[in-house]
Amino acid sequence: MRWESEGTGEFTIETIERPARGTDVILHLRPDPEGATDGETRFSSLLSAWELRNIVRKYSDHVSLPIRMRREEWDKEKSEYVTLDDWETVNQASALWSRSKSEIDEDQYKAFYKHVSHDNADPLAWTHNRVEGRSEYTQLLYIPSKAPFDLWDRQQKHGVKLYVRRVFIMDEASDLLPSYLRFVRGVVDSSDLPLNVSREILQESRDVKAIREGCSRRVLTLLEDLAENQPDKYAQFWSEFGQVLKEGLGEDFSQQEKLSRLLRFASTATDSNDQTVSLDTYLARMKEGQEHIYYVTGDTPAAARNSPHLEVFRKKGIEVLLLTDRVDEWMLSFLSAYQEKPLMSVARGGLDLGKLADEEEKKQAEQVADEFKPLAERIKSSLGERVKDVRISNRLTDSPCCLVSDEGEISGHLERLLKQAGQSAPDRKPILEINPTHPLVSRIQLDDPAFDDWSALLFDQAMLAEGGQLADAPGFVRRMNAMLLAAAQQR
Repeated sequence: MRWESEGTGEFTIETIERPARGTDVILHLRPDPEGATDGETRFSSLLSAWELRNIVRKYSDHVSLPIRMRREEWDKEKSEYVTLDDWETVNQASALWSRSKSEIDEDQYKAFYKHVSHDNADPLAWTHNRVEGRSEYTQLLYIPSKAPFDLWDRQQKHGVKLYVRRVFIMDEASDLLPSYLRFVRGVVDSSDLPLNVSREILQESRDVKAIREGCSRRVLTLLEDLAENQPDKYAQFWSEFGQVLKEGLGEDFSQQEKLSRLLRFASTATDSNDQTVSLDTYLARMKEGQEHIYYVTGDTPAAARNSPHLEVFRKKGIEVLLLTDRVDEWMLSFLSAYQEKPLMSVARGGLDLGKLADEEEKKQAEQVADEFKPLAERIKSSLGERVKDVRISNRLTDSPCCLVSDEGEISGHLERLLKQAGQSAPDRKPILEINPTHPLVSRIQLDDPAFDDWSALLFDQAMLAEGGQLADAPGFVRRMNAMLLAAAQQR
């Protein structure tokens, strides 16, 4: 039987006599374009033995049947390769992922990772499974030990290699894993997808959706196992890929609970800026009567740790999480609570410690607020449109003042991030909180001719303390110099 087609959708079939058994498949290439000189435009270059071997090894290296070609050898006299009569197998004719896990040792897994990822370092961990049921596929997925240089390039394609019944289909099948797991390397071999699968089919296929969900669960389970049984390895993973994993809270709502357990943060409970504290660890250390998980955001670990908003929490020994990654503010819009404990910013709204504040402190705070109410109103009048309100603080113990955002408004940290990214930020008027027990505040007199300068100085100090940028830096320097000079003359 002879079957012929020109690739236009039509074909002919005729009966012939064939003296030998077997099947010959003969492909005819297009003629080279006129004037073509390089390998990219000359179709005849595909007929070279070297190019044919490359094509076989790329697309059919793991098919179960051996693919053979006549061996070539360099002829010194002719100064060219000559074809010999004996045959050699050019593909591996086996797929490591198709073998049982008991047949593969650790060195083989590591060697295969380096083959598929082109990474010289050993992987941090891997998972190898065969899934049967609604969709049948095999997955061999690796967690690298180091982040690639292009991890944050959203235009760069990332993904695992896709095979269909051991035939290579796609090098970076990004649809098989969500974006927040783009650091994962490895292979997925499906038994259900068609061999002519395209990226458009991948986006619409139910089988691909099932593979995506299964691979995501498997990777997160692997990370949970690392976090529980190999904390040192998980700490290494988090330092490399923690910020990427945080993206998942807004991208994969079905896995939010698992992702929340995998989060790690720096904390005021330790002197280190390493992100090692989980939310479960925080809950276990919460004080009796504590109803919230407290956090503070900042541009740097030092800025967050030294924030004036933490003063009352240090005094009472309440742990506060330090969030300094750029993705944290975005993540917090999807992480409002954990284990029924709401997350609360220490720099937003009126601070209510609930059962953590004793009645004597509450009464004293009310008395101080009444006593210094005229001062707060005068400062608000002096600052005008720069502030939404001025009030007596119950979160400051050492600093003279601080800025807080009202409930429902964005934080100063998020406002700065949006402006740095060239995006418009919602209008925000901060609330200035003052500490009347601080000498700088207690010495201010309502009838002081320099009252406006003192008010502006307090506001600018609070703006600098939260990491903001002054609208009138020269004015701040002038007022500061005048205050220093006046203090020096009184001595």
